[in-house]
Amino acid sequence: MSNPTRDKIMPIMGHLRELRNVLIKCAIVLAITTALCFVFTTQILQFLIAPYGGVLETIDPTENVVTYFRVALLAGAVLAMPFLVYFVWSFIAPGLESKEKRYVRIIVPGATILFLLGVAFAWGVMLPTAIGFLSSFEPEIFRTSWRAAAYIPFVTSLMFWIGVAFELPLIVFFLAKLKIVTARKLLGWWRFAVVGAAIAAALITPTVDPFNMALVMGPLIMLYLLSIFMAKLAR
Repeated sequence: MSNPTRDKIMPIMGHLRELRNVLIKCAIVLAITTALCFVFTTQILQFLIAPYGGVLETIDPTENVVTYFRVALLAGAVLAMPFLVYFVWSFIAPGLESKEKRYVRIIVPGATILFLLGVAFAWGVMLPTAIGFLSSFEPEIFRTSWRAAAYIPFVTSLMFWIGVAFELPLIVFFLAKLKIVTARKLLGWWRFAVVGAAIAAALITPTVDPFNMALVMGPLIMLYLLSIFMAKLAR
């Protein structure tokens, strides 16, 4: 005679084992891609400081090494992203219906492309504007000589989170297709969206000046408005 309690526990334990295996695979891939990126970290650092146009200062004894490892790890995470998405997809796919699987097959590559577009937008448009303003602010009083420990987190966090934010319209389109959200609901939540964009901008930018917050907050609000339009198309 079967034990109902055992029948309920076993599937849960099976899912936990699958989740553990997925996390192990993700960690292995991330370790491999990070090791590969160590070879090119110098070139990546030169790419990141190009908008600044100078050499970064280091004050702490280990600041240059920590910055080097930080960039290598971040580059490894970006390189591993397609594999990480595939592993996560393989974990959730058995629980989806055929219609949901069809949508996800579009969402996953689309989200990756939008992430890269967001990174390109942050690096090509937002960073030159922000760095140009901050480096030339009151030049007769302040001499611009930025630390690596401050500049690199500023640049990488801005590029990463803007890349993530660019995925929002596509994710909302997917949720609208599944009838989880609607354009009317999103439009009614616009006040919360503005507050959320302000909080996100404050978290993304390591500085507290209103210029950088507005520089991040503006695109976030525009992406939310685009998400409303995408939800309307999904009807």
